[in-house]
Amino acid sequence: MSKYDQYEGFQVESPTTWTTFKKNKFDTKPFGDHDVEVKIECCGVCASDIHTITGGWGDQKFPLAVGHEIVGKAIRVGPKVTLIKEGERVGVGAQSWSCLECRQCKHDNETYCTQQVDTYGAVWPDTGIVTQGGYSSHVRTHEHWVFPIPDAIPSHLAAPMLCAGITSYSPLVRNGAGPGKKVAVVGLGGLGHFAVLFAKALGAETWVISRSHSKEADAKAMGADGFLATADADWNKDHLYTFDLIISTANNFGEGFDLSGYLALLDVHGRWVSVGLPEEADLVIKPQDLLGNGCLIGASHLGSRREMLEMLQLAADKGIKSWVETVPLSAENLGKTVQRLRNTDVKYRFTMVDYDKVFGA
Repeated sequence: MSKYDQYEGFQVESPTTWTTFKKNKFDTKPFGDHDVEVKIECCGVCASDIHTITGGWGDQKFPLAVGHEIVGKAIRVGPKVTLIKEGERVGVGAQSWSCLECRQCKHDNETYCTQQVDTYGAVWPDTGIVTQGGYSSHVRTHEHWVFPIPDAIPSHLAAPMLCAGITSYSPLVRNGAGPGKKVAVVGLGGLGHFAVLFAKALGAETWVISRSHSKEADAKAMGADGFLATADADWNKDHLYTFDLIISTANNFGEGFDLSGYLALLDVHGRWVSVGLPEEADLVIKPQDLLGNGCLIGASHLGSRREMLEMLQLAADKGIKSWVETVPLSAENLGKTVQRLRNTDVKYRFTMVDYDKVFGA
């Protein structure tokens, strides 16, 4: 018998069996004064889950339940919790803890805290317990990383916003996307579709850059003002020096990826911000490509609590709807869904639902 409280969830046991999920019990951290216990209602399926369980991002602590786009009900709150009320519908994203004392944490940069703890696959400080994700009955998390969900957003649509949404929203607002700005989104996948939705909601002129025209109709349906296909001859010729910001959500930088062609689109001191994390990919930067317009290259990691709350409220106010396919939770369906996601067979996010049928009401 474990000395710790336990939850139940669907875990993967190794990268060689990454499509096989087994329903197991596992330990969770002791309940703290600032903790919130969430009974999970649904959870989005993120490409990060695939990179993790396949070993594409390196060694992991198996067995592991992944999933970090969690929506559920706060069923217990610690005596010092002030941010969440018992009974609220809430979300938990890809991060579950930071020190809240360092320079980064005190300046709305909690996701850059050197002590930050991921929602799954990390180790809770002072316990040795591995964090387990949202393909589970419950999650126990520090209140700072638990977010009230506005009533206007259905749970299955809110779930993917808690990782993919905030990953796209934060670099947009931090880099000035809004009225009078021209923004390009590279790649129209799970991340890219959120970048388009939020860039438009923020008031920016929004374009999509993709390899072919196959997703052009979808981009326009999301509100994109224009579309560029890099397979076209002279694809960037008419737009040189016109973009203020490029958000790259690309999941690979394969042979023929011409970064210089993208950077040439940027106005003087325009910015290229990468949020995609391809496995074993190199982004080749030539210093000469930076001189013509003095462009800047950077990246972004998730987003702060303040940004998360702002994003959710914007989605509620503007009626932003994630493009989501729901899948009833089961070991078999998880196996099929992660395979489909790896094969990009989705438009544009999955959310696992019907948790009450698996774990009880």
